Amino acid sequence: MARVYLGLGANLANPLAQIHAGFLHLQKHPALNVRACSSLYASKPMGPQDQPDYVNAVVGLDTQLPADALLDILQGFEQEAGRVRLRHWGERTLDIDILLYGDVVMDTPCLTLPHPGIETREFVLIPLAEIAPDLQLPNGKQIWTLAAQIERNGLDIIAPAVTMQP
Repeated sequence: MARVYLGLGANLANPLAQIHAGFLHLQKHPALNVRACSSLYASKPMGPQDQPDYVNAVVGLDTQLPADALLDILQGFEQEAGRVRLRHWGERTLDIDILLYGDVVMDTPCLTLPHPGIETREFVLIPLAEIAPDLQLPNGKQIWTLAAQIERNGLDIIAPAVTMQP
């Protein structure tokens, strides 16, 4: 069983509802055991600035699925939400990234673990530190320490943690 952390983000088509729907998909999937969900945060877009602000959250779960099979499931959830990839770091209805998959380190054309932006994105580090402050990355760096040191760019809590009730 692997402990996995996912980053969820949305900035189109009612982003709060998109994040909640993404969480419900995760919660209902029989191969995924959701353990925690962070508060929901508003963040500025990372890439092109001519798009709405994002809503972000981090979910912790356990699964026996291999990382590539999990990625396929998550991309299916994104497609159900109407995800279209128009431009790099562009707007999206729902984005679900695998941030960490246990202590696996891998770099394939489809998946890089840990997620390459995990140490530099406040909208990942702050919610991750909320649900797993003592977590260490495979390189030995502690999430809480990284979160405390990250440059802040207007990240705000906009809603409490998503309920874990079915």
